[in-house]
Amino acid sequence: MKNILAEAELEESIPQDFAIYDLNQFLNGLSLHQSPELDFANDGYVVIREGKMRSKYFFADPGVITTPPEKEIALPSEDVCFVLKTQELDKLLKAAAVYQLPDISAVGENGVVKLLVRDKKNETSNDFSIVVGETESTFSFNFKVENIKILPGTYEVVVSSKLLSRFKSTDRDLTYYIALEPDSSFDNA
Repeated sequence: MKNILAEAELEESIPQDFAIYDLNQFLNGLSLHQSPELDFANDGYVVIREGKMRSKYFFADPGVITTPPEKEIALPSEDVCFVLKTQELDKLLKAAAVYQLPDISAVGENGVVKLLVRDKKNETSNDFSIVVGETESTFSFNFKVENIKILPGTYEVVVSSKLLSRFKSTDRDLTYYIALEPDSSFDNA
């Protein structure tokens, strides 16, 4: 959908270039193991093994993968900043699943920034929120819960009113750029 981009610096060296169609599925597959070993001996797939367990994960055709831009990504503006701790993210995603809520919003009102899971199309839907910062602005930066596919950890989050956000990990060399929904709003007054 071209609405999520991740950048990471890996400690390990990978002996070949390959394409993964569903990174979330691949990472979840790796999480089936405590200390997986990756074997790239075959050009079409990687073997993930540990002890008596073994998975074969096939590579995607590189032609179906959208490649990132060559130049470095910069946010057009930095309008709202807050820290999102892994426990807070876990609670928000769990609440979204429990209440079957499709939307997560960074909302600025009454001097605070809160993250709110809700159904924006249903005024009487259940919701769940966590205060993550302070603000003088009024805004509602909207995301789809399904687009918040990030590894556990603490993130410094910066949101631009130009419908782009950056989630930079404080734990590892990892940054996500996630697009906002077009119905987001920002009033800096």
